[in-house]
Amino acid sequence: MDILLATDFVRQRPWISYPFAVATVAITFGLRHAAGDALSGFPFLSFLPAILISGLLGGLWPGLLAAVLSGYLVQKFFIDPVDTVWPVTASQWVGLSIFAINAMIIVGLMQAILVSYRRQRELQAQLEDFNGRLERTVAERTDKLKQEMREHAAAQTQLRQLQKMETIGHLTGGVAHDFNNMLAVIIGSLDMAKRRLSGAENPRLVTAIDNARDGAQRASVLTARLLAFSRQQPLAPQVIDANKLVSGMSDLLRRTLGEQVRIETVLAGGLWPTFADVSQLENAILNLSVNARDAMPQGGHLTIETANTELDDRYVRMHSEVVAGQYVMISITDTGGGMAQEVIDRAFDPFYTTKGPGKGTGLGLSQVYGYVKQSGGHIKIYSEVDRGTTVKMYLPRHVGTATAVGAMGIAPAIPQGSASDLVLAVEDDEQVRAMTVESLRELGYTVLEADSAAGALEHLERHPGIDLLFTDIVMAGMNGRQLADVVAERWPAVKVLYTTGYTRNAIVHNGVLDHGVFLLTKPFTLEQLAHKLREVLKTSEEPIED
Repeated sequence: MDILLATDFVRQRPWISYPFAVATVAITFGLRHAAGDALSGFPFLSFLPAILISGLLGGLWPGLLAAVLSGYLVQKFFIDPVDTVWPVTASQWVGLSIFAINAMIIVGLMQAILVSYRRQRELQAQLEDFNGRLERTVAERTDKLKQEMREHAAAQTQLRQLQKMETIGHLTGGVAHDFNNMLAVIIGSLDMAKRRLSGAENPRLVTAIDNARDGAQRASVLTARLLAFSRQQPLAPQVIDANKLVSGMSDLLRRTLGEQVRIETVLAGGLWPTFADVSQLENAILNLSVNARDAMPQGGHLTIETANTELDDRYVRMHSEVVAGQYVMISITDTGGGMAQEVIDRAFDPFYTTKGPGKGTGLGLSQVYGYVKQSGGHIKIYSEVDRGTTVKMYLPRHVGTATAVGAMGIAPAIPQGSASDLVLAVEDDEQVRAMTVESLRELGYTVLEADSAAGALEHLERHPGIDLLFTDIVMAGMNGRQLADVVAERWPAVKVLYTTGYTRNAIVHNGVLDHGVFLLTKPFTLEQLAHKLREVLKTSEEPIED
């Protein structure tokens, strides 16, 4: 086969193979003529090698050309009588016939060898092509498997992080109820103390009360952030136009971040509405913007961008907690120092901070994380050291006809109650109940109190003129929601306002307040209590749905 491979060049070029066949016969003729009488008995036999070589190197037609030319030369020059082509005797016809048969056999064998060789070459080429395609397929599949392994590893990392966050969330949620009750007593008592100052006291007393109240408020903010991280804060979502919300926050952000930070907003045209809690979304944007400012101590550029986006199945495979679908994306990008990967991995952990002592609680990002997750969304950090950071919040697209709102307004001045409004306060913690009753009376309401649902029902039986039931949710025996259900059935005119430091899904399902439910979370200030009471009392009667 090496000879055939080496002589392919001749076979593939007819303008070489035919002259080669003629030259081979001519050389054989010269040698035969030079041999003279020494080979006089073998005229045809001398030319068979030339026919074989011509058929091997040239193929069928050059081999036939060599056979015809050889027969002509033998008949004309080496068989008597010379100078004639046709045989004159029977033995000459036999000799010529045998030569022709042998020549055809040789040419046929050479052609069969060449056909077999060409078929083998075709099969070899097909095999090489198949091997090449197989190697490419194996390489592609290997790359795909490696990619899937990377995605699986990333998903496993995300899952472990999610499980860790869930565990911490359950822990913080369990502590929140008792801690908020304590803060409710502290904040309420400080509010009452300040309202009862005559003005003639030592100024340091007022300062001390204000400092104590500020500290308690900071503690309540920390508790709220812990509840947000654990996804247990009650949300009141509504349809939001994120473009309007971001535009409405521009002035607030410029005042908060200072002149050293240049703020740019890139708002997408045709942005989809989303469904979320407006105030909590504002807090999330503000938290992320403040973090961005802190990452740019010498000033820099902050970009807030909105966009429509879709998280596909491939993205979901890498982030196991994400649901594929359409989202509204809000991103905050800074030009600060960026974060290393190990910092990104822990960024959402509560109490984790890279800031110096006293400069951060480590709960800002964890609060944003909890809020986004509780809203059915997704949050992702992209950062490179010395290149800046981008935090992207993905909130589910809302499909519906409700009118989208933008930024929230400012609450009006504190309203006062009326002695004609009769409020029944139900709270099983004695200190919290005493503070609540005192606060209600300070606002001008007539108040009845009960330490259990059973006691509240007794008051409702004896006092049919009760206007509002102000009840804690988490109580021993019948809880606040169960009490409200009984009240709605037997005294439908009585309004209900819930309070709690920890909802435990009594009135909050999937992170959303039930329809028609009013809630004031602990700890609350006197001003917050006053506004919420007037809101509930002015609201037309609505049934409470399960």
